[in-house]
This record gives sequence, C-alpha cells and structure tokens, in this order.
Amino acid sequence: MTVTALDAVPYFDIADPDFSIKSAAVHDARERSWYARTNYGLAVLRYEEVSRLLKHPKLRQGSAAWPAHHGVTEGPFADWWASWVLNKEGEEHHRLRRLMNPAFSPKLIGGLVPRFQALATELIDSFREPDRCEFVSEFAEPYAARVIALMLGMPESEWPVIARESATIGLAMGVTIREDLPKIEAALANLYAYADELIADRRRAERDDFVSALVRAHRDSDSLSDAELRDGLVLLIFGGFDTTRNQLGLAMQTFTRHPDQWRLLAERPELGGAAVEEVMRVNPTVTWVTREAREDFSYQGLDIAAGTTVHLFSESAGTDPRVFGTDTFDLTAERRPHFGFGGGAHHCLGHFVARSDMSEALPLLARRLRDPRIEDGATWLPDSGNTGPVRLPLAFTPAT
Repeated sequence: MTVTALDAVPYFDIADPDFSIKSAAVHDARERSWYARTNYGLAVLRYEEVSRLLKHPKLRQGSAAWPAHHGVTEGPFADWWASWVLNKEGEEHHRLRRLMNPAFSPKLIGGLVPRFQALATELIDSFREPDRCEFVSEFAEPYAARVIALMLGMPESEWPVIARESATIGLAMGVTIREDLPKIEAALANLYAYADELIADRRRAERDDFVSALVRAHRDSDSLSDAELRDGLVLLIFGGFDTTRNQLGLAMQTFTRHPDQWRLLAERPELGGAAVEEVMRVNPTVTWVTREAREDFSYQGLDIAAGTTVHLFSESAGTDPRVFGTDTFDLTAERRPHFGFGGGAHHCLGHFVARSDMSEALPLLARRLRDPRIEDGATWLPDSGNTGPVRLPLAFTPAT
C-alpha cells in the first residue's frame, strides 16, 4: 500500500491493488486529518465532514466522471453510465426520481417479503453439505439474482444470467475498468435485451409489478422515454444484484468477528433491519461516495478547486470514534445514519429493496447457521470502489 505525506496531509494511492479503504492506515490518517489527498482527488475521512459535504451546495454528484478517469469517454457503457439518475443533476435528476419513485413503493416491495423468506429457506435447505457452504455461489448470488427476478416478474430460473451479466458489469466499479471494457459492454448488451423484452411484454399486458409501475410512470404530462425505461431497468438489475450479493457476504464476514451478535440475531429476528444498518455502517460494499466541485470554494480552511473529485469514505466515516465511540458492533445500539446508500439528493433510489431483502435473509441465516467460520480459500474483490467476497467458504454448526 502506498502512503506518503504531502504538506503534512495524508496521501493514498487508491489505484494501488493493495490499497484497503478499511485499513488501519486509513483509520490512522483519520486521526491526523479530516481529509487525505489521493491520485483521484480528495478523500474525506470523518463522519461530520462526510455528512456535511454530502449535501454541500457547491458539490455535485461525482461518479459521473469515473469512466473518464480511466479513459472511457464514449461507447455503450459510457452512454449508459451517463444516463443514471444518480449521475443527473438539477431538474433532470428530480424529474427522473419523481417518475421512478412509485415503482419502489414500500407496498409493492412489502408484498414480496414472504417470497424473500421462502427463497432464503430454500437456499439454505439446498446447501450441498450439512455443515459448510460456499456462501457466495450457494446463497448470496442466487438470493440476490432471484430477488431481482421476483421483482421484475421474470422466471427465477433466469437467475444465473442475471448474476453473470451483473457481476461482469460490476467490474466497471474497479480500477481495471478500461481493460475489462469489452466484457462489460457485452454484458450490458445482454441486459439491454432482457430490459427490452420486459418492457414490450408489460406494454402488451400490465401486471401489478415493478416493471409495469415503470412503464406506466406518468406525472404532470411527463413520462419515462423508451431509453430512460431500458437504462433504468438495467441499472436496477445490476445495482440490485451487486449490492445485495456483496453486502450479504460482507455481513457474514462481519458476524464471524462478532459471534455474540450473530447469536443475538438468531434469538431476536426482529433485529434483522438493525443488522443490515449496522453491517453497512462498519463494512459497506460501497466504500466511498463521490462528489465533484461545481466551483472554487473553501471548506474548513481547505481550498477546493472547481472540478476536484471528492471521495467521501463510507467505512471511515461510519466507524469514526468521535461519533460512534468504541462500541465496535452492536445491533441494539442507537446509531446516527450510515452512508452505505449515499446521502443527500442522490441517495440510492433502491435502498428500500436492499434493506428489505437483506433484513429477511440475515435472521434466517443466523437461526440456521450457528457459529459460522470462514475457511481457507476465501477470495475478495479489491477493498475499494464496490467490494465484497468472490468466494467465501463457510463452516458452521447446523441448527437442530
């Protein structure tokens, strides 16, 4: 990991494959300074500063520039990335959110909760061995992908395609995006084909589901265009799968470090929602939220030039001892909000979906998989950008 001093301010090379955003080096830097310099701009390390800068009027959403940072400025992937509601600003951003929000209604998602529970139980019952599993391939991937299929009204048997193509697009969140671009764009084309088929089907016959809600999205004589519909559906497929799969794996990693909290969750399944929030506070898959300076301004004595990228480090903020003290992980504690779903005007549109499906899965896992332990052979995505396990062998004591 490359860490040097620059004008007495910490510096991180966050493109270094060995860099870990959750490392002791980052936590040590947090004690010396509220920010660090990086090869991608500034990094904000403390909770209060992250909370304020998320909503600062002179900062705009910054992830729009991520592909360009790596020389990807045109083509299908660059066009799709630019289309994201999260990468829009001003009235265009508000317009897309107004039109898309009804599809994410608690009523629509809440109706799927019994199916989430049944799916989690089915997958646990299907583990190839009674006292161990490869958690990503046997639970996290099929659970995340089949939840998406349920939401979209697709056959659940299509989940391997959702998983494969979404995981490939997820490579765009890492620093090897340029090298991986041909596979990313091939996966994107396949998901576009799925989206087009779904849209055409619901235009022929609407259902009481997520896709129909988007197809009929209409407000004040406005509606989603064909391009906005397909771009939004592909974003949902990718984002919903990637976040849930990664975050479930990170949850298991976290709970193996806190077995008392895992036992508590098994005894008190009503803490499922709190478990999701606490895991995302200390071990989020989205390791930073990005902003970009609209104009020159100063903040706490630091001059920030227009165009500067500002990374708000989610885990560093979420574990800041100034706010959270020394209580490392406690499902019963009252906490201030974490930043695992971003914040401000650009907070994650699908947060309620992820919160709902994970809050049902984790208590069922806790009840059935006692004393989980990570075995040799675990492999991980780089610990920056969007992270999580690629392979996670677990041993456990089956519930009797």
